[in-house]
Amino acid sequence: MNRAAKTVAALLLAGLLPLTAACNSGSEVTTTPNEKSDAKADKPAKKPAEKPAKEAAKKDAKIGDTITLKGMEDGSQLDVTVVKVVDPAKSSDDFMTPESGKRWIGVQFKLVNSGTRAYNDSPSNGAQVADADGQQFQATFGDITAGPSMSSSVKLTPGGKALGWIVFEAPAKSKVTQVQFAMDSGFSDQTGQWSIG
Repeated sequence: MNRAAKTVAALLLAGLLPLTAACNSGSEVTTTPNEKSDAKADKPAKKPAEKPAKEAAKKDAKIGDTITLKGMEDGSQLDVTVVKVVDPAKSSDDFMTPESGKRWIGVQFKLVNSGTRAYNDSPSNGAQVADADGQQFQATFGDITAGPSMSSSVKLTPGGKALGWIVFEAPAKSKVTQVQFAMDSGFSDQTGQWSIG
């Protein structure tokens, strides 16, 4: 190999290494819900040392809990709540139903833009459910009787909110136990996870 070819190869290699490192670093799945602030102004707050050991331990997020997630860009952030889960979910349309041997699971999400940058995404792209065996299932198209679907194109200014159902299809006998959500159509490094079963 001549000197020019070696130089080009070295430059290519040097250019690819940072890209590979950036794609594989920083991924995290968080199961810790945000703390709920139900302390009253006239009631003194407990000192951290007074908290029971069980209360101090981290809890897994469940239905009704909110997890704050960051997106790929600075200032991109959502407070995501799994509000309700319906399993099985009933189709509101006679023409769209689950495939034979499968069922629909409906998850109602509440999204609040808690960042400083506008949010513009299709939330269902970054959502999935998983069963007790570790099988994961992506969102599917379908409207259910539980309520209005989440829009396929959600645009929120800082402080803006969106509420809606995302539908998933899983085998009829599969026990669905987790919901996951990530920003940027699932490509952000941070994923929220809720236990639902």
